[in-house]
Amino acid sequence: MLTLKPFKLSEDKIFEDMIKQYKKLIALSLVVLLGIPGCKTTVTEKEKTMQTKPVEWSKDATIYEVNIRQYTPEGTINSFAKHLPELNDLGVDILWLMPIFPIGEENRKGSLGSAYSVKDYRAVNPDFGTIEDLKSLVEKAHSLGMYVILDWVANHTAWDNPLTVEHPDWYLKDSLGNFVPPVADWSDVIDLNYDNADMRSYMANSMKFWVENADVDGFRCDVAMMVPTEFWDDTRAELDSLKPVFMLAEAEQPDHLLEAFDMNYGWELHHIMNQIAQGKMEVVDLDAYFQKYDTVYSTDDYRMNFTSNHDENSWNGTVKERMGVAAEMMAALTYVVPGMPLIYSGQEAGLDKRLEFFEKDTIHWQDSPWRNLYTQLNQLKKDNEALWNGDFGSKMKRLHTNADQTVFAIEREKGDDIVIALFNMSNTEQVVNFTDTLETKPLKNYFSGEETAIDTETEFTLTPWGYTILTAK
Repeated sequence: MLTLKPFKLSEDKIFEDMIKQYKKLIALSLVVLLGIPGCKTTVTEKEKTMQTKPVEWSKDATIYEVNIRQYTPEGTINSFAKHLPELNDLGVDILWLMPIFPIGEENRKGSLGSAYSVKDYRAVNPDFGTIEDLKSLVEKAHSLGMYVILDWVANHTAWDNPLTVEHPDWYLKDSLGNFVPPVADWSDVIDLNYDNADMRSYMANSMKFWVENADVDGFRCDVAMMVPTEFWDDTRAELDSLKPVFMLAEAEQPDHLLEAFDMNYGWELHHIMNQIAQGKMEVVDLDAYFQKYDTVYSTDDYRMNFTSNHDENSWNGTVKERMGVAAEMMAALTYVVPGMPLIYSGQEAGLDKRLEFFEKDTIHWQDSPWRNLYTQLNQLKKDNEALWNGDFGSKMKRLHTNADQTVFAIEREKGDDIVIALFNMSNTEQVVNFTDTLETKPLKNYFSGEETAIDTETEFTLTPWGYTILTAK
């Protein structure tokens, strides 16, 4: 019996119209492909300006969400910039900066307000620094081979954004002519009116402003599904005319990946991981998710896999609260299934508190085994083409074992690169062997370097919530 001990540490959103919109888009595509009279099939000027997506540099990338306010005691862009070498050593590639714009004061929540209540789309929050500081940050990141995307809030603004006075017709209003929040609980922001062409043009030009003036590499687009897809499509083309950009949609509908965006959120996978860790779902639910995944998304679509982000951490709980002792296994899972893994600020330091959203709440930085784990996982993704993103990598094959109800086993292979991973999604030890007919392959445990040969006779002992990742020798 071969006992594999994994590296161990020391001690919502659901969119019901997803399939409907997907079918609608497929039907539209068939109309065009069949050449029905009256349909335009020539290449448009917009299509000519759009670059091949996703951009090539994203093929093996990991994304890191930066909470500027909470990252350092100073909470500034310049103080964060000092950490770039550490993040480079960690192996992350894309730095997603939470909104860096001035925050509204009217109807503000808490003493500092939400970064998603934007008072000026073309300025930097003075608490964070200046536009020159941002330019310097982007330049330093580029020199280290990293890329920077800004968090963009296109759906709504702060109540005291000057646009409310200069262009009140750019906003939605109630029957009495009053500005309205997009969601009742979002009382610190008001909804923009995307039926107004001038407003759309202003928003697109504001995004272009940051590419032209700070050389940013793209955008993470807040509540992207609440903004018309046509706006994103048109704006993506305009941005790509300046430089190839990377676009992340905070959305899960597949139509937001067809043209405008390179990647969207893997919320459903995230929720399944939480539920499995809490004993409310099983491996069969994970299998169903990936079976649906292959029918809904194209092979070149990226999904963002995560165990935490700013919303999950502040509102739904820390990773430890939601996943408990399964947290490490779930983190490893996000690296070996299709998609791009996300690290939220502080996770590499073992972040174990809900960060305040509207107040100053500095992350406690400390030495942690998590840093070593994430460094190793980032290197695994970088070195192993089978794990690359979208069409740059390979499809996932489900491997069957004698313990399919509790063990999720997969294989990904591209050229000489092979990854076989087993995850024990239960609180009991599992002795596992493959029931599929497998070609005998000389492999090694990625973390320990221990060599093994894979066949149906090989047994693996997985500790509760344990895992192992095997790669080609």
